[in-house]
Amino acid sequence: HPSQAMLDTFTIREEFGTVNGLTITLVGDLRNGRTVHSLARVISQYKNVTLNYVSPPSLAMPESIKRDVALRAPYVIQNEYTALSDDILASTDVLYITRVQKERFDSVDEYEAIKNSYVIDNSQMRKCKRNMIVMHPLPRVSEIAPEVDTDQRAAYFRQMQYGMFVRMALLALVLCREF
Repeated sequence: HPSQAMLDTFTIREEFGTVNGLTITLVGDLRNGRTVHSLARVISQYKNVTLNYVSPPSLAMPESIKRDVALRAPYVIQNEYTALSDDILASTDVLYITRVQKERFDSVDEYEAIKNSYVIDNSQMRKCKRNMIVMHPLPRVSEIAPEVDTDQRAAYFRQMQYGMFVRMALLALVLCREF
């Protein structure tokens, strides 16, 4: 997932012009989500960033990732939450949503109890800044309501397009003698 982290960072830079100084809130399955592990490490290269981790306790960001970010970037603020509160939404610049992956659970009941813990819909979006963005590595299941797709802050389809460009550039660098 290093290329996903690169395209996610590229998306943030395209949308905001910088990553420095932003509040980035990672939501969902942070324990198993390799995309958020890589993204947190890349984000640690920037200055004055706040990383909010929002997940059920059983799906929290691994200690090893938080420790790695803290060692690389003591100036990056890391916060952990179990609820996606109005205050978090109001202060977030980048809301990065991940799906809860059914295949990661030992039982269907455990998955069913957690799967809809954080659903972003228009009522949630009304609590957010006008100039924030919502990102998602896709595919989504039910964590972002389709009604959000028409909101200008829904950046996940642009993120997908940026991803094609970033991966094309990476392939060109690897496969071409002259670039």
